[in-house]
Amino acid sequence: MKNITLLFLLSFICCNNATTEVTPVKDYTTTNSEALQYCKDNNFNEDYYYLVDLSIHPGKNRFFIHDFKQNKVTDKNLVTHGSCDQFETNPNKWEKAKFSNKADSHCSMKGKYKIGKRDYSSWGINVKYWLHGLEKSNESAVKRVVVLHSWDAVSNEEVYPNVSPLSWGCPAVSDEFMRKLDTQLKATKKPVLLWIVE
Repeated sequence: MKNITLLFLLSFICCNNATTEVTPVKDYTTTNSEALQYCKDNNFNEDYYYLVDLSIHPGKNRFFIHDFKQNKVTDKNLVTHGSCDQFETNPNKWEKAKFSNKADSHCSMKGKYKIGKRDYSSWGINVKYWLHGLEKSNESAVKRVVVLHSWDAVSNEEVYPNVSPLSWGCPAVSDEFMRKLDTQLKATKKPVLLWIVE
């Protein structure tokens, strides 16, 4: 009887695990190494950088603060991606980010950014940081006013299988998370790297 009960429990656990989606653990070792080298070469902050992985479902944490010295993620949260529906239909816009550097596209833009000046925002906690695109894929960031800011519509916890709201290309985070970023960014004397990948 004990063996039958044990077999039933194992079967139940296996079946449940088979139907539960598990976020794959991604290895960012190469990305982190390249980010650190970039920071060293360009006189950026060498304590940490921000990695945004838009290949991850928008209801899951995909904004990561990576600490170079500890070589680990010290915090993570949700972040929006752009609707990218101004020049073509985008039926999967809620689940999957699309990318374009084109003005008025409302798309996200991949690549490395320098986090620039702190400024007033009419969104969230009324703070934004200008993002300066460092690559061809995001060179129009300032012109498009794609900035780092908060939005009270963004949850501070994962909402999967639901999704985060869409932006016009800005990586917008929760108000609570933005307060953490703001505290960190105000304390740095060197520019901080933000890198959007997919």
